[in-house]
Order: sequence, then C-alpha cells, then structure tokens
Amino acid sequence: SLREGEVVLDLGSGGGIDCFLAASKVGENGRVIGVDMTPEMLEKARENASKGKYTNVEFRLGEIENLPVADNSVDVVISNCVINLSPDKAQVFKEAYRVLRPGGRVMVSDIVLLKELPDAIKSSVAAYTGCIAGASRKEDYLATVASAGFQDVEVVSEVSLGTGELAGSTASVNVRAIKSN
Repeated sequence: SLREGEVVLDLGSGGGIDCFLAASKVGENGRVIGVDMTPEMLEKARENASKGKYTNVEFRLGEIENLPVADNSVDVVISNCVINLSPDKAQVFKEAYRVLRPGGRVMVSDIVLLKELPDAIKSSVAAYTGCIAGASRKEDYLATVASAGFQDVEVVSEVSLGTGELAGSTASVNVRAIKSN
C-alpha cells in the first residue's frame, strides 16, 4: 500500500485514473508521476487532473522502456495491465529498478499466461487489444522481475481469466517486489 509523502511512478498512465487514486493516498506531501507514450492520453490525463484539482500529479511523455525519470528518485512504481504490452519487458523492469530509491518497491497488476496459447490466438488483434497476445508465462514474468535486480518477488493475488478456448490459460496477477538497500 502507498504511504503519505511517497513519490509514485505510474507506467502507462493513460487517462490518469491510477495516478489520481495514488495521489489521494500519498497526500499533499507526496507526488505522483504518470508516464505514457501517447500525447492524446497525456492531454486527457492533464485535463482530468485539472478538473479534479490534483496538484501533486504530473504527466510525462515517454516510453516505459526508457523512462523520463531520474535515477533513485521514486519510492513506488505501479502499473496496471501495461507491461505485458511491451516487447521488452526485461528493459521495463530494469528501468523501474533504476528509478526506484533503495528500499523502493514495484507493485504491478498484469496479465500472464498459465499455459502456452495457440498461435492463432497469439496473432489475433482481439488477443492483442485484450492484453493477451503480449503476455508472458507467469514463471517467466516473475523471473524477469527478479533478473532486473528485485528481491522478494511475490504474487500477492491471482485471478484466473478466460472462457472457452482461453479458460485456464490466463490470469490477472498482482506482483510486488523490493529494490534492495
């Protein structure tokens, strides 16, 4: 959970919803940075911040594989169903590690595979837009987090997803890990 005064970074912040939730938890002494690669979403997020009178939130244009954020400058990195869309998940977690202060933590929610998907599903547009095509196997995802340098990598919750052909093949996981001191 987030604490008063923390600096939070949201990877793939979109319209800013998760940033605003985080902003209310970290309070006026905290700060939230949202990074998104689409100018249209940044514009929407900034409009939403203005309407909601959020003064402790800022949005930056950038890619999650090359974050526009200083080294060792944030306490918590969050992301909601975005990392699985990256073609270079290892680089995303290396960047998260780079920007976190020692003792900082990553808390992400993402889609993972519980078993291999048929090629027809992996290559379908519907699977991509449903956040499935880019998903990694759960054990590979967790290994990628650990290989970036994180410790205490754990799945704090998991919900099986999918029906029909996809039943039992995907899950939504919440993963937490710590950057060592």
